[in-house]
Amino acid sequence: MSVTIIESLSKTVKIGFDEPFCIIGERINPTGRKKLSLELQNEDFSTVEKDALNQVKCGAHILDVNAGVVYNDNPDPNITEPPLIKKLINLVQNLTDVPICIDSSVPAALEAGLEAAKGRPLLNSVTGEEERLETILPLVKKYNVPVVAISNDDTGISENPEVRFQVAKKIINRAADYGIPKSDIVVDPLVMPIGAMATAGLQVFDLVKKLREIGVNSTCGASNISFGLPNRHGINASYLSMAICSGLTSAIMNPTNENEINAIRSADFLMNHDPNGANWIRTNRVVEEGGVSVRTSRRRRQRL
Repeated sequence: MSVTIIESLSKTVKIGFDEPFCIIGERINPTGRKKLSLELQNEDFSTVEKDALNQVKCGAHILDVNAGVVYNDNPDPNITEPPLIKKLINLVQNLTDVPICIDSSVPAALEAGLEAAKGRPLLNSVTGEEERLETILPLVKKYNVPVVAISNDDTGISENPEVRFQVAKKIINRAADYGIPKSDIVVDPLVMPIGAMATAGLQVFDLVKKLREIGVNSTCGASNISFGLPNRHGINASYLSMAICSGLTSAIMNPTNENEINAIRSADFLMNHDPNGANWIRTNRVVEEGGVSVRTSRRRRQRL
């Protein structure tokens, strides 16, 4: 089975079918976060600093960094994103030693991120669109990095999971033409909101099973599954457990939610990716203080 290697200067993270599930922290992203977007426009990086440290503390193995801020006075992302993503990556690398996922739809920003990143970052992303393939795959080859491959092409996003699987195979084959091994491809099968498409979960489970059969790792934006629904974290936790069982090997997600993190840790234990349950026991052991557990006390304080 393929193992995808992502590295900082001092840490190596492996994404693979026999490895613990890889958590890619999603919080350093201004999309949908008006306050963070305004802070970044004003060169205020305090929230980024807090989010970076908190995500690692909560269990993130990799930190996704996105600089997609829309500036009112200069809306061209080809101009604004490259210098900002460099600043963000340098900041995050100075705060923590976990590897980086460089996240942008702007090729110039991806290359700027590659220039700033130390080690072997994950590049997010390439699609099956011809222009995108011809632009991004040479960068992947030049910098010798793994890349997220999103299963849509020039025809858009198909509701047919078999079509999305064929798009993924197309990207894998085109990458091979550049000498990029399939171990450096992490496919995003595209998670649709279950509130809008009742078969969205089943489609992803089917797709990641097919990807596992051909030895290709996978990832997704986990929170997409619950978009627009109440108790989103409950849905996300169940979805992640089921997707891991089907073969999903990583996710771009919010690691600060205890329900979702515990779902992943328990799935790792049940899939025999947590030897002797060491991580599960370490992170869930209840320590008694005056007859009241630390965990219970913490939850009680959070409700107040």
